[in-house]
Amino acid sequence: MRKVPKPLLSAATAALGALLVAGCSSAGSGSGGAAASDSKITLTVGDYGTFGYKQAGLFDAYMREHPGITIVEHTVEQETDYYPALQTHLASGSGLDDIQAVEVGRIAQVVKKQANKFVDLGKADGVDKGAFLPWKSQQASTTDGRTIGLGTDIGPMAICYRKDLFQQAGLPTDREEVAKLWQGDWAKFVETGKQYQAKAPAGTFFTDSAGGLFNAVVSSSTTQYDNGSGQLDYKNSPSVKNAWNLATGAVQAGISAGLKQFDTPWYQAFANSKFATVACPSWMTAIVADKSGSANKGKWDIATAPAAGNWGGSFLTVPKAGKHQKEAEALAAWLTAPAQQAKVFTTVGNLPSNTQALGRPEVQNAHLDFFGDTPTGRIYAATAQSIQPTVIGEWDGLVKDTLTNGALLSIEQHQSDPAKAWGNAVKEIDDKVSD
Repeated sequence: MRKVPKPLLSAATAALGALLVAGCSSAGSGSGGAAASDSKITLTVGDYGTFGYKQAGLFDAYMREHPGITIVEHTVEQETDYYPALQTHLASGSGLDDIQAVEVGRIAQVVKKQANKFVDLGKADGVDKGAFLPWKSQQASTTDGRTIGLGTDIGPMAICYRKDLFQQAGLPTDREEVAKLWQGDWAKFVETGKQYQAKAPAGTFFTDSAGGLFNAVVSSSTTQYDNGSGQLDYKNSPSVKNAWNLATGAVQAGISAGLKQFDTPWYQAFANSKFATVACPSWMTAIVADKSGSANKGKWDIATAPAAGNWGGSFLTVPKAGKHQKEAEALAAWLTAPAQQAKVFTTVGNLPSNTQALGRPEVQNAHLDFFGDTPTGRIYAATAQSIQPTVIGEWDGLVKDTLTNGALLSIEQHQSDPAKAWGNAVKEIDDKVSD
């Protein structure tokens, strides 16, 4: 999930501008004929939160290089609102944008049940399937080799934390020392929370939400909601059980602020300094900066998470029902090319899924302005290299949302019994899966 941030100035070099111009003239070659014609084409891009293309100036750059094309972005703030609408449009075959984003938790369902409704981007001009992290490409590929989505970003995790609140609670503030507090075990993270809470500044909590903790723990495991055969098996998943126990334990210990992520009170809590940590995939840095505000600039830092994992990331797809498929293919290929992915990261913090982009100096050496001297690029790029592939199933998004925004939230905000909340969630999931 992403939220529109203010632009974040990084250590990107002036050379990136030259690379960007080069990318405009080469990666988009597949649409050169259409762009060079006298016809005027409007390409629509449907996405959610912050993909960073507008903020990084990429749409404007592409339109300058292709004067016959106008790009219009249709953005929905929350992916949980975006995806049902996308499903409605796919079912009717109308109302679809030329390019539609799909979140990683939904991509398996789209690949399995709706692949025939999307263009095979593996055959599009300017696309090199081998340029992406192998596990990322596999997530959007069908069993017969079609590629229905191009990876935009990935979500390697870290922990964003408030140095000033840690200091007031008697905890270390240096990012290396902070990482040692919970190194190798999410249970240590919860124990650190208890230490924080014992001396917490008035009105603050160690972490933002049980749901955020749950997602972080599950995302750092190679076995998540599905078994090795890709069958939904969350009830028996060791990582789900561990995450549930740690999340409910955090609630019972009083170390969670009890907020629902991506709701208005959660956004406001950043500015009001209500919590000291948040599980922080790379795209979360944009939210931290935007919602904390200038008054809290320099107070946040980033430490390595207890275990490497990936939370989030998306894909660009081209529906066959779109009006301008070839032009949309060319734009999708260009937006996911190395120079453009690097530009997005150095602007809003969405880490590239393209291996060439990950290795660029402007990514490796990036420092997001809001976080001061924190070596943001190095931290997230190193974690990205440690991520192990995991099976992504068609119901993962549903299960995650039901357990976090349903069951765990009811425990946090309505004091529901954990066993009863789990049982209700299981019934809801099973009813939807069997439909």
